[in-house]
Amino acid sequence: MRQPDIEIYLRDASQDAVTQWLGQTLGPCSPWQPKGKTFKCRAGDVPATWLPKAVGKWHSLLLESDTTPWEDDIACARAAYQALGVEIRCAPGGWQEEESVEDADRWMSISERGEAEILWRTD
Repeated sequence: MRQPDIEIYLRDASQDAVTQWLGQTLGPCSPWQPKGKTFKCRAGDVPATWLPKAVGKWHSLLLESDTTPWEDDIACARAAYQALGVEIRCAPGGWQEEESVEDADRWMSISERGEAEILWRTD
């Protein structure tokens, strides 16, 4: 089932590289507009939010649409890793507030080491 939005975390990725990837994948990006600690743009028809250093060295990229080329976070993470060559983390599936804290700490890591489910405490 297609997720309503996509969120991935990128380690040490440059905003310029991400902008270029989004432009090639989703369509031309509008300039990033600062909104507090975040930056917002449109990549094609998809609203995007970039939060630098959301968790340590990890930047958050949120694509607020169900019309991306990816079914879910994992598919997007795989594509981002292929394009950018940096470690990507994402939730292994959609997460709901009702789920346990342990489930919230389950993440997928995609890197040169391959794909693996990991525990990542982000708080």
